[in-house]
Amino acid sequence: MSSSEEALQTPLHQRHVALHGKMVPFAGYSMPIQYSGIVAEHKAVREAAGIFDVCHMGEIRIVGAKASTFVNLLVTNDLERIAVGQAMYTCACRESGAIVDDLIVYKQADDDILIVCNASNREKFWAHLHEQGQKFPDLSIADESEATGLIALQGPRSLDILRDLEPSFEKVLMQLRPFRFTSTTLKGCTIVLARTGYTGEDGVEIFCKTEDAGAIWDALMSAGASRGLKPAGLGARDTLRLEARLSLYGNELDEETTPLEAGLAWTVKFEKRRFLGREALLAQKEQGLAKKLVGFEVLARGSARAGYRLLNLEGLQVGKCTSGGPSPTLKRPIGLGYLPPEMTEVGTDFLIDCRGKHLAARVVKTPFYRRP
Repeated sequence: MSSSEEALQTPLHQRHVALHGKMVPFAGYSMPIQYSGIVAEHKAVREAAGIFDVCHMGEIRIVGAKASTFVNLLVTNDLERIAVGQAMYTCACRESGAIVDDLIVYKQADDDILIVCNASNREKFWAHLHEQGQKFPDLSIADESEATGLIALQGPRSLDILRDLEPSFEKVLMQLRPFRFTSTTLKGCTIVLARTGYTGEDGVEIFCKTEDAGAIWDALMSAGASRGLKPAGLGARDTLRLEARLSLYGNELDEETTPLEAGLAWTVKFEKRRFLGREALLAQKEQGLAKKLVGFEVLARGSARAGYRLLNLEGLQVGKCTSGGPSPTLKRPIGLGYLPPEMTEVGTDFLIDCRGKHLAARVVKTPFYRRP
């Protein structure tokens, strides 16, 4: 990881510039926040397809006879529940139960595990792995982020675009169920094709060699032109994941929060005899939570933003908004935030402090959007 303050560039940087992408610093990288506009890109993903550069994400590979055992000690979910060729969403916690990062773990073999972590947490998670790995000296832990390109193709026409590009993919895609992955080739490039994403839509994420990312991006852009494919930036990625109630580390998740508080109890498998943070999380479950993540709609004119104070009806602060803004699909302002457990029932009314103005809001069922 470069120690320079200058933003790093993904292998697709020049293509973003050529597409007139508005570049901003993000997690140490220069990334496109939008091209044609956030709403237009959001709509393309919901109705057709969008292509995202996610080469900034971290990829760490753990190889060795005890690779599965080691990873299973680090994560809250249970790696033994999935087969080779399957992926799993999970959290890695401190002993205190606080979230180090949320991850997708890919079981390439029992002795070969790929972990995708957030770009902003790559160095921290790398240090965490090495600290915990001291008891497993025979493991190989390699940061393959710089050598790996990652492109997300998301939306209802994503699979059609892949079929147009590679007719031989028809059989591959029929067998590639959600959270499965397979090794194959695309335009002569070796790839791993994963049925995963961060938008609430169907689609895939394509792992490749860094030097092949440009050719794969170009091929997808060309094949998708007739099906409404648009390049999409960080702005649309955020509105899409918010509608789908997918958490973002640094907003909904951090080291002051546990998976139980963040609505990720389904990723915590207490049946596992051992994992880092188990005892603290079990105690929290038994004693009760101090806060819980909820979804809400703003009933008044205006939007909630990350950091805005959430108030009870008497005007006292009881929580904090973690993400919020207008929903391009629902055409109304929505948000996520933490409230006391007694205020988290669907239908509960509260207030949002919007720069001194109090906006009425209501807890609603999430996700806000489900694909048809």
